[in-house]
Amino acid sequence: MVQRAAVMTGLGSIDVREVPEPVPGPREAVVRIEAVGVCGSDAAYFTIGRIGDYVVDGPIILGHEASGQVAQVGSEVTNVKVGDRVAIEPGTPCRDCHECMAGRYHLCPDLVFLATPPYDGALQELMAIDARNLFPLPDSMSYEEGALLEPLSVGIWGCNRARLAAGDDVLVTGAGPVGLLAAATARALGAGGVTITDVSDFRLGTAAALGFQTEKADADPAPGETFDVLLECSGAPGALSAGLMRLRPNGRAAMIGMPKQDVQLPLARLNPAELTISLVNRYAHTWPIAIRLVASGRVDVKPLVTHHFPLSQTAEALTLAKTVPDSIKAVIHPQQ
Repeated sequence: MVQRAAVMTGLGSIDVREVPEPVPGPREAVVRIEAVGVCGSDAAYFTIGRIGDYVVDGPIILGHEASGQVAQVGSEVTNVKVGDRVAIEPGTPCRDCHECMAGRYHLCPDLVFLATPPYDGALQELMAIDARNLFPLPDSMSYEEGALLEPLSVGIWGCNRARLAAGDDVLVTGAGPVGLLAAATARALGAGGVTITDVSDFRLGTAAALGFQTEKADADPAPGETFDVLLECSGAPGALSAGLMRLRPNGRAAMIGMPKQDVQLPLARLNPAELTISLVNRYAHTWPIAIRLVASGRVDVKPLVTHHFPLSQTAEALTLAKTVPDSIKAVIHPQQ
């Protein structure tokens, strides 16, 4: 038996081809993939071929923001059953190493992460994965919302790393999908106020429509306006340094957007405020809270999805940000 998959065969090249249907192992489930969100990492692999030390050196299936319906289960699976609608956590740890045993499974040195070379991702009709990575969706949630639990998890983990507390004034730099979801998480967790900066008028308009205060990133900030928490989601040169300068004493920052170059910081000026800077590497234990935030209506992910594509138009979806600047998130539907 065969199925369709969108295989990246080279830089800028996608071939929708037939590949073997997966067979689940004892602890695995086969999921009928219904929705896959396009991430900036997918676009980078497609157009550049690498992210840091991760290099595409052969055919690969992209896509790690995914949801679907359980089609088969292995003999030892007990947490999901055939027919369940599920969101997929894309990282499978070894579950035995020091980091896994300490609960930091996202730092497992042997983590198998979807669509991170050399591992294939979710842009296929059927995919086998450890069933412990699957989380049943409430009937009220769509597959698109289920797929966006992955970038929402990045926002949740960023707030966690910044030790965000109720009443904090929060500055979010970057109004892309992760920035908007980090801002939404901060508000849901009780932030006193959330301000988002970006260079795009379209994205700032989306942020304003979602109820956030907005600033143009290249404009002079309001004099004397300071914040307790910085969530840096842009990866833009100088964004972290400039944001840190706007924090109050004992301020906390989470660096969510990873810049492509080394970052220089004016530590002599920042040290008197005794700021804390935390790095963010994916997430851990976030899917249950992400589901609750969306299902309860405290976080609305639907406005972020601006474009939909069938599997045959995967290449167009992966280049959407370059061809349509007034876009936020593309979702690919492998069953279409």
